[in-house]
Amino acid sequence: MRTVVVVGGGASGMMAAVAAASSGARVTILEHKDRIGKKILSTGNGRCNFTNIHQEPLCYHSDNLLFPWSVVEKFGAQDVIAFFLKLGIYSKNRNGYIYPNSDQASAVLDAFRMELERLKVSICTDTECREIRPGRKGFSVETNRNTFRADRVILCAGSKAAPVTGSDGSGYDLAKKLGHRILPVLPALTALRCEGKFFKSIAGVRAFGTAAVWSEGKCIAKDTGEIQLTDYGISGIPAFQVSRYASKLLYEKKEAEAVLNFMPDFTKEQMRIFLRNRAETRPEKRTDMFLIGLFHKKLCDLWIRMTKIPGEKPAGQLTDEEIDRITALIMEFRVRITGTNSFDKAQVCCGGVDTLEIDPETLESVYVPGLYFAGEILDVDGMCGGYNLTFAWASGYAAGRSAVVEGQSQLSKKRQN
Repeated sequence: MRTVVVVGGGASGMMAAVAAASSGARVTILEHKDRIGKKILSTGNGRCNFTNIHQEPLCYHSDNLLFPWSVVEKFGAQDVIAFFLKLGIYSKNRNGYIYPNSDQASAVLDAFRMELERLKVSICTDTECREIRPGRKGFSVETNRNTFRADRVILCAGSKAAPVTGSDGSGYDLAKKLGHRILPVLPALTALRCEGKFFKSIAGVRAFGTAAVWSEGKCIAKDTGEIQLTDYGISGIPAFQVSRYASKLLYEKKEAEAVLNFMPDFTKEQMRIFLRNRAETRPEKRTDMFLIGLFHKKLCDLWIRMTKIPGEKPAGQLTDEEIDRITALIMEFRVRITGTNSFDKAQVCCGGVDTLEIDPETLESVYVPGLYFAGEILDVDGMCGGYNLTFAWASGYAAGRSAVVEGQSQLSKKRQN
């Protein structure tokens, strides 16, 4: 019977263990925290949005653009739903976002733990992996407790995001020692920190709109949804979706600007006409009051202050140039991005093990036969909405199955020849 050691007991690690054990291997999970699956408990605000019906290549990011989809398309949303149904998790669909019917992330973790127990997977917690040494007959895995022998090793040690759950970046050092290149690891799916003391005056405001990241006169990425304004900058799903691009720009020492559009369904000309008609409908209304009912009052107050238009001026007397100034703030509210929130507040990371060095069919290393990778340790990050868990399940499943199947990665053979 083939022995497999899985380093890391998160989402991808548990899936890899289940897949390997189901294929007939004797499996051990090494987890350096006091229990497995901690990060799952915080996903989807504690409800675990574990996949998404809408799947396409653009939902996943990597420097190696084709890699994520080549993994996910073999174990997509319907496969994930069917897998969890076998484990007892009946799912519900909220606009394409798939949750357990119980709305409890703990149910997903409990289902995995029961399955691991059924498959007789050994789980070693408080066990820190210090070195993975390949040999002629398998691997020696050195830990703070003892040495584990294995025919195959699957490295699922996570990223640097949310380190309190166990993702402390230690897996990158293990991969690097085994000859793998690590692309810069940066926070993703996190809030943007921006320049401007005025943010304290609009903290707590939520508004529908588009958040975009611009650099050197070009729009790099944008997303539309509920924007949340904080005392330090911009949060909410639209900010999260574009944060990876801001992280990369700042890492490369390039300028990064956030541009917010609070009326994305309007063109600028439509907005100008709308505001002119609005002003003429109640021409006696003060300028500092004529936007009330259209936007949050804190935003209205800020924009009028920024235009330097006297607040007491009757709206009917606003000039075309003043209407243009207000329109520009509503539809192109520009602020300089100074940073993103740190790893401890990021949901995932961009960067990681270079996927050009991983076989997309098997998830095996092209350098070290018998070594496999899965999950966030790889240079793959998905959008909000269950995509990162989908990749964790898909990559874990592929790595776990492949680790038990005889045969060496075709890419690995090519490298060795």
